[in-house]
Amino acid sequence: MVSTTEEVSGQPGNSGEWIVRLPGQPETPVSIATLDMLARSGVIKPDTSIEEVATGFTYSARQIPGVFSEKAFVIAILLSILVGTLGVDRFYLGYTGLGILKLLTLGACGIWWLIDLILIAMNRIPDADGRALS
Repeated sequence: MVSTTEEVSGQPGNSGEWIVRLPGQPETPVSIATLDMLARSGVIKPDTSIEEVATGFTYSARQIPGVFSEKAFVIAILLSILVGTLGVDRFYLGYTGLGILKLLTLGACGIWWLIDLILIAMNRIPDADGRALS
């Protein structure tokens, strides 16, 4: 029986090899870099089950460090809706310079706010490190 991490240690190990179970794809071990690429391209989602080869434990993709951002999609969209004209959504995502510029222009009189709202809603804006929002 495959166990979850919470029962053992709460954190995935650093074995370096992971198995992603995707329909129609072979179950071959992949590296963290490949997982990162799959997350950025939208192939895997934060709740995708991924098995660590060394231990056999299964994790959700959001639990594996470096694959998804620590920044939450739901928080980003709420910040964009409520205080996006003040640039708070950009500050939250780690874009300090763009946050200041958006604050000073009041979201470029609402146009920039609307564009950011749409981009965040479509999950097209990653965090400042380039990782997909979880």
